[in-house]
Amino acid sequence: MPVQIGHIEAIFRYPVKSMRGDYLDAANLGWHGIEGDRRLAFRRIDNRSGMPWLTASRLPELLFFAPQRCDGCGDGDIPTHIRTPDGQELPVFGEELAAEVARRHGAPVQMMQLRHGIFDEASISVIASETVCEIGRLAGRSLGVRQFRPNIAVRLLRPGAFQEDAWVGGVLSFGEGGDAPAIAVTMRDKRCAMLNLDPDSAASAPEVMKAVVRANENNAGVYGAVTRIGRISIGQPIFLCTSPERSERG
Repeated sequence: MPVQIGHIEAIFRYPVKSMRGDYLDAANLGWHGIEGDRRLAFRRIDNRSGMPWLTASRLPELLFFAPQRCDGCGDGDIPTHIRTPDGQELPVFGEELAAEVARRHGAPVQMMQLRHGIFDEASISVIASETVCEIGRLAGRSLGVRQFRPNIAVRLLRPGAFQEDAWVGGVLSFGEGGDAPAIAVTMRDKRCAMLNLDPDSAASAPEVMKAVVRANENNAGVYGAVTRIGRISIGQPIFLCTSPERSERG
């Protein structure tokens, strides 16, 4: 039996991996996450590993690059231009943008587009605002949910941090009815050093990640896989359904 756990407080999309994100009132949840999320990323040309993407953990200044879209141009979910920290608006696949990022990074890069997205672990991420507040308290800092770069921020009905851990193995549905968009919660979100970066200043505060390590084994939020597609919007109620087997074990 689904149980309401809260409502959608915020929705975010990051068109280019590690660049500035979009705050959305509503979004289409497709089979590969929120449409337009992380479909683009810079590849480090000289890197031959399985994770060649340039991220803000290596170049914090990426957080200051803002994807833009020219009205009436191309796919509505894919940016056409990027506004640089210096205020230039450069074509997303242009040589000028690649050269600018390469100059800051100190090595050549290439913009890549993957139809199904460029994700570290899974195509959708969720965190509760209460978890963010608790981590901020433990770190002695005022933190916003943007620093955690989730797709969906949840405002819980029942107070308490790190409730997301108990959702693993269950299904979250957004809105009422059997056809509501939903995700299967597959794993906890193990954090990396990028969590320390302030989204507005790119200043690093190592005490943030240290607080997550101490409080919850370096986990904050959860990842999921989409099981029903549809439209999600701010204010929608969120329901958790756990399997009978899991409930009995718990």
